[in-house]
Amino acid sequence: MTAAAEKTNLLGMPKAKLEAFFESLGEKRFRATQMLQWMHQRGVDDFDQMTNVSKSLREKLKEIAVIRGPEVVYDETSKDGTRKWVMRMDNGNSVETVLIPDGERGTLCVSSQIGCTLDCTFCSTGKRGFNRNLTAAEIIGQVWVARKAFMPFEPGPDRPITNVVMMGMGEPLMNFDNVVDAMNLMMEDLAYGISKRRVTLSTSGVVPGIDKLAEVTDVSLAISLHAPNDELRNKLVPLNKKYPIAELLAATKRYFSRLPDKRKATIEYTVIEGMNDKPEHAHELAELLRDIPCKINLIPFNPFPESDFRRPSMNATRRFQAVLNEAGYIATIRTTRGDDIDAACGQLVGQVEDRTRRSQRYINVQQVNS
Repeated sequence: MTAAAEKTNLLGMPKAKLEAFFESLGEKRFRATQMLQWMHQRGVDDFDQMTNVSKSLREKLKEIAVIRGPEVVYDETSKDGTRKWVMRMDNGNSVETVLIPDGERGTLCVSSQIGCTLDCTFCSTGKRGFNRNLTAAEIIGQVWVARKAFMPFEPGPDRPITNVVMMGMGEPLMNFDNVVDAMNLMMEDLAYGISKRRVTLSTSGVVPGIDKLAEVTDVSLAISLHAPNDELRNKLVPLNKKYPIAELLAATKRYFSRLPDKRKATIEYTVIEGMNDKPEHAHELAELLRDIPCKINLIPFNPFPESDFRRPSMNATRRFQAVLNEAGYIATIRTTRGDDIDAACGQLVGQVEDRTRRSQRYINVQQVNS
């Protein structure tokens, strides 16, 4: 008997990899189609329940493979309907996944790393440091777990998850291959069948990753910009020192120029009181994005203990929005959802065994300043 930890987890394999797996067993490629439907469309993780698979193959699979999603250690619903899961991966590490219902739409915010390799100053996740990348099975496993929470587990027009955004814990382009495999499963008709327009990857600006992404997929793209100039963005998003705004926007234009349709980039801009919320910042942003087909998502800063930043007033945020609207942009203000269960944007923390020691450095600074 193969130890459970050594068995191949089939959950994170897109169709091509599943076909190769079954061919390596001397099986026909169509077994991949059966397996995808059992796992992702019916939510089955027990090979014995797969009635259209031969008994001999089921016995073989039980010896060498497993279908295993993350373990749910916390499941809470906000007063506004937002639902948050904390999912344990291994060695006590966990990530957070959030489902935001909005009428007939349900948007699932999925994590790609345990912690984050980056250290954006306005994000709680970064203050927890970094442990490792999630596997493809652990990424798609978040979708699988969330979908299993709503029964019956069947495909159809009444699906509770209509959109997926790679905006949870971590920088997706720093975990490129696993993220791409997971997104392929999200869009696979034999799995979740979510439109490429409704699967969105959000990046803080990993320029080579954006160019590489354009070679393998055409999912929607969101850019975490948060500042209209390099001087300010260097303070908020340290990655900007490596890939400044001009390079980031050039890569964004290249990405969308290769798409067969006329989709627009989503520009994410966290509005922070006294930092980047002034009308002059809005005018500068409007000029900066003049040649980028985009819509702008304004996100009022969501406070967390390790930050001295403050949420802007709604009046200031609306003034910022008005400048952008008058300049011809579609600029919306994201409604804060789930903050009573720390599920709002920038508040996801999970449980991270920090290999970078970044979290301890922040604790030390807090103790000195207290």
